[in-house]
Parts: sequence; C-alpha cells; structure tokens
Amino acid sequence: MGKLDFKPGNMLYPLPAVMVSVRDKEGNDNIITVAWTGTVCTNPPMLYISVRPERHSYKALHETGEFVVNLTTEKIAKATDFCGVRSGRDMDKFEQTGLIKGEAKKINAPVIEDSPVNIECRVREEVALGSHTMFIADVVHVTVDDSYMDERGTFHLEKAAPIVYSHGTYFGLGESLGTFGYSVRKKKKKRKQNVNKSKGGIISCPCLMYCYDNQKRR
Repeated sequence: MGKLDFKPGNMLYPLPAVMVSVRDKEGNDNIITVAWTGTVCTNPPMLYISVRPERHSYKALHETGEFVVNLTTEKIAKATDFCGVRSGRDMDKFEQTGLIKGEAKKINAPVIEDSPVNIECRVREEVALGSHTMFIADVVHVTVDDSYMDERGTFHLEKAAPIVYSHGTYFGLGESLGTFGYSVRKKKKKRKQNVNKSKGGIISCPCLMYCYDNQKRR
C-alpha cells in the first residue's frame, strides 16, 4: 500500500452540512445549504461560513450581516440537499421543502424549527478570499430542541441523528468510538463485595463458585 500525490485542493472531510437561513432588507427569506463552515473561537463564541458571491443568499448576508446556522439531521437530509442545489430566486424554499419557519430571538432572520439546533449569528468580518467569501460571525443566541435534553440538563445531539457531508455524499455519524479524553482516562477499579461479619452476611467468592454463610465459618 502506497501514497498518491494530489494537486492542492479541499480534502478536509467530512464536514457538517448546515442550512443557513437569511432575510434580506426587503423581508424575503431564503435557505442556503453550506458545508464550508466551522468554529472560529470558543470565547467569545464565533463561527464562519464561506459562500460564493454568485449565490442568491450572498446579497442578504452582505447587506444585513445576520444569519442563522441550522444543524441538519437524517430526517431533513432531503431538504438539506434541495436547499443546496436549487436557487431561492424563483421560489420559497420553506414552502417547497415543507420546513417549518420560526423567528430568531436576537436577530432579524428566520430559523428552521425542524433543526435540533439554531445558532443565531451576527457578522463581525467579511473576507473575500477567491471563489468564496468568508463571513466571520459572533454567535449571539442558540436554541435547542428540548426533546434531546436529559434529566441532568445535558443536550444529546447524537439522538437527533445529525449528518455530515463528504466528497458530494451525505452520511450519518454511526456509532460512538469514545468520549473526549478516553485515550488517557484511567479505568475505574471494580469494587470488591464487602461482608459485614458481625451480621452474618454472605461472602462472594471472586470466581463466583462458592458462597459461604459467615456464621458457619466461625
């Protein structure tokens, strides 16, 4: 088995496939599917999306500086693809896909209620790079579907069956391989079953072959 040399190109896969919802100055709403996206900073929370200037949603992004990143799932995978290959110039993508429209809390833009996570963003910097323009944005608000919250207040995105994009194909995530830090985490020692000798409890042999009544061993 060897290695092949490729010319420089985008080989950073898989990537999240997100639907970005926008509203232009005239009040028209649209959805654009984006895979060129990711985290920029934790504190303050920031992310980016990269969009081609010829895309219909580019004008709204450029003029308003506001957008919502809506995470996608297997349930809305078809709508995710549709919003990436069809233009909103001649149609209402919410109507065409049946996606439920909601309103953002902190910005003037629609959210996709079918998405388990809606990330409201305000553009901090716009950088023209070549084929794409990068919109670097501050995260100003986040809403999540409470059906994926447990009793401890932990959000379980994996239960929503999120999808990713790789070389033109959408994939589910598959099974968990470990949590952050599992490679160096110390294994918990198994506790041995203790016996209260004063009360004649039962002693459990490690090999599970024999059990003795403590009173009989006196």
